Amino acid sequence: MTSVVRLIRSDSLASAPYAHAATAPENARLIFLAGACPLEDDGSTTAPGDYAAQAARCVQTLEQALHAADATLTDVLSTRVLVASGRQKDLVAAWDVVHAAFGSHDVPSTLLGVAALGYDQQLVEIEAIAAVAADLEGRA
Repeated sequence: MTSVVRLIRSDSLASAPYAHAATAPENARLIFLAGACPLEDDGSTTAPGDYAAQAARCVQTLEQALHAADATLTDVLSTRVLVASGRQKDLVAAWDVVHAAFGSHDVPSTLLGVAALGYDQQLVEIEAIAAVAADLEGRA
């Protein structure tokens, strides 16, 4: 299925490794996803101390949540990547994994360093909003 998400880039803004904005048609069904966390099936935190490994697990978790809502990464309108660190290199380590996972669907994104996240030893979390085409009855 083709995504209804339209990525927008502007030559009047600084070059960035992501689109500057995204839109979906008015009849799209929006999907608001809870923050995807780096948790294993048993509830333990993936790879304590490893920003890249935790980011990869967050992407997997995000993909599973999207699948449950009949969506994929190409249906994502925007992301917010939270990294529990004040060091830019840690933020970039997580960002590089997320950016690679999205490939050419480089959605508008915000990368934030935060003081702490909710689970023990959690370093990364990804929030997202997605949109899918609604059928004639208003359901996707």
